Amino acid sequence: MAIGLGTGSTVAHVIQRLGELVHGGLNIVAVPTSYQTEMLAIRAGIPLTSLWAHPSLDIAIDGADQVDPKLNLVKGRGAAHTREKIVAYSATRFVIAVDEGKIVDILNCPVPLEVMPYARKLVEFQVAKLDGTPRLRLAQKKDGPIITDNGNFIIDADFGEILDPQKLGEELSSIPGILEHGIFTNVDEVHVGGRGGLRVLKR
Repeated sequence: MAIGLGTGSTVAHVIQRLGELVHGGLNIVAVPTSYQTEMLAIRAGIPLTSLWAHPSLDIAIDGADQVDPKLNLVKGRGAAHTREKIVAYSATRFVIAVDEGKIVDILNCPVPLEVMPYARKLVEFQVAKLDGTPRLRLAQKKDGPIITDNGNFIIDADFGEILDPQKLGEELSSIPGILEHGIFTNVDEVHVGGRGGLRVLKR
């Protein structure tokens, strides 16, 4: 199988387990969505490939910041949501793994936007017109903003409760300078882990 691997703390556990399965004979190749995921996969012994070589993936596995009852979600805390969305839409099956704390009635966390530096002020102005509050994400242990693997800025846009994720996503996609936003509406399954065990939510 050709699989897509997202980015973040949850996916790090997935990568570790997949590495164990590969050592046991599992035959897979993986497309990473960030340098972090690439390094973890190499360390785990997972053979890597690219979307050039495998433009159609069997499955993509990722985490999320929040998930609503209709399986809409917000991603991008790891600043890799652009590549994560490309990989997700390249996969026949898109699966999210989260803990119970990520399940909410209404999405309400800030939406990460990957933004061309040249367009920062335009994007902030347009987000404000949509009644959002934009905030440039700053780096830790480094002066200045976070720089994505694609060389762009991240703006976290707070819209409060997101009652219509599909509509907001379309509005954000229409703003010049936003490479991609962190609203995902194409999830097939969400695997939720908790004290009571695992439950699987499907569309």
